[in-house]
Formats: sequence, structure tokens, C-alpha cells
Amino acid sequence: MNSARKLLIPAKETTNWFGTIMEVASQPPGFDYLTFEVRRLKTGESHDGATHSNELGIVALGGRFGAQSSAGNWENVGGRPNVFSGMPWALYLPVNTRFTVTALTDCELAFCYCRAEDVHPPALIAPENVRVEIRGGANATRQINHILTPEFPAHRLLLVEVYTPGGNWSSYPPHKHDVHNPPEEVDLEEIYYYRVDRPEGYAIQRVYSRDGKLDETITVRDGELVLIPEGYHPVVAAHGYNIYYLNVLAGSARSMAASDDPDYTWVRKSWTEQDSRLPLVK
Repeated sequence: MNSARKLLIPAKETTNWFGTIMEVASQPPGFDYLTFEVRRLKTGESHDGATHSNELGIVALGGRFGAQSSAGNWENVGGRPNVFSGMPWALYLPVNTRFTVTALTDCELAFCYCRAEDVHPPALIAPENVRVEIRGGANATRQINHILTPEFPAHRLLLVEVYTPGGNWSSYPPHKHDVHNPPEEVDLEEIYYYRVDRPEGYAIQRVYSRDGKLDETITVRDGELVLIPEGYHPVVAAHGYNIYYLNVLAGSARSMAASDDPDYTWVRKSWTEQDSRLPLVK
């Protein structure tokens, strides 16, 4: 198995749309903290779980759900039909929490687990709590929805959504966060979970190190996932296709500090305007 295949996790096959469509059930090589799954639940269906030694962020990719837990109850979470039609809702649950989520409509939920020791209070994150940032410029403009920020009271878990219009670059200039050297950079493992606004669309992601020991270029399609244990990791969306990805991060500090590849830092100074197609969702 080549290294590109080790970084790319394909979507799981389902027979009737519902069920577990993505799963990273144990920490892959280079990961110490994160596990991840996406479940589709039909209206009225429930899923029982427990966080154990993890904190958990549940992101409503689409649909609405209720949650009952040993840390609290929430009756109506979510709203957007899919990630391209609105802003996110999320629920944060602390370590050692038992929970049941019940679909109020057909829904698609991302379960973002992160190993943790500190206990923080549960919290509902509604669209009005999500800060929107239009980052970059020219055809490297993208939309960032900040869900669990470094300021959010959690131990390690960080969550953001990124929208990249067709033909645009994201995570650009190429950056990395694999060395603990604050405040310039911290060591964060990262997951990219992708959705594409049309089924035949795709993104291309390069994952590389300056010494050349890691250099993979990966074609990513709707519902697939890329693991970023280290290295620079820029993305480009195929022309005509808007790309969404959910970033899940955790590591050596509660920070998003990253360092650019010095070969490409000059690009920032070339940006004179931002892409008027953004924001893609409001």
C-alpha cells in the first residue's frame, strides 16, 4: 500500500444511504489524539455512545437531531439540509459522558473524538456563535467557519469548516503545524473530511515536507477523508465544483499557529482583492 493510500480514507459503502459512511476508529500512524466517524440516521433513529477518555464535537452536516446525555439534554440541534445550504450547529460533550442522539429528520452527523484529560462543560454551538472569516485573496480566497476555536473551553479539540469555490486554492500558501515552537507554530494532527457540491467533482491535495521524504498528491472525492499527520498540505478545488471540508485538529497546544512554506510566502503580497463569490454560505 503506497503512502497516498494510507493518507486517503475512502467513504464506506452503504446499501440504503443510511449508516456509518466514514470511520477512523483508532489513531492512525502519526496520530495521538483524534478519531472520527460520520453517521447518517433516518428520522426517529437513535445512536447511543459514550465519550470515555475523549472529548467530543458532534457537527450537524445536515438535518436536525436531539441529544440526551449524562451532561445535559438538547432538544433541537441543526437546521441546514446539507453543508452547502447553511451555517453549522455543533454540540460539545466532555470526557466520561454517555449520550444518545435521535434524528428529528434524516440527518448526517460528524462525531469528532479527541483524547482528553481535562473536563470542560458541555456546550451547544449555534450558527450565531460561529465566526466567519474570508481568508486569502484572488483565487486563494476561501471561507472559514470557526466552530471550536482556541478560545473555546475544551482540552485539545479544535473544529473549523472551510469552503473553497471551484478553481480556488485553500490552505495556501502551503502551511504546516508539526513542530511545537510557539507562538510561531504548534504541533497539530489534522483531519480533512471532504464534501463536494456535485458527485463527479473532486479536490486535489498535496501533502509534503521540504526534505522530500513526504510528497504525495491525492485526488479526493465527495465523502472521502485525508489524514495530515505532518507536512504542508495545500488544496485546490476542481474548476466548477465548490469544495467543503471539516477540519478536526488536536495537538501540543490550544492554538492554530502554523508556518508557511517559505518558498511560497511571497504570494500573500500579490493579493489585491478577494473572490466575490464568497461567502458561499451564510
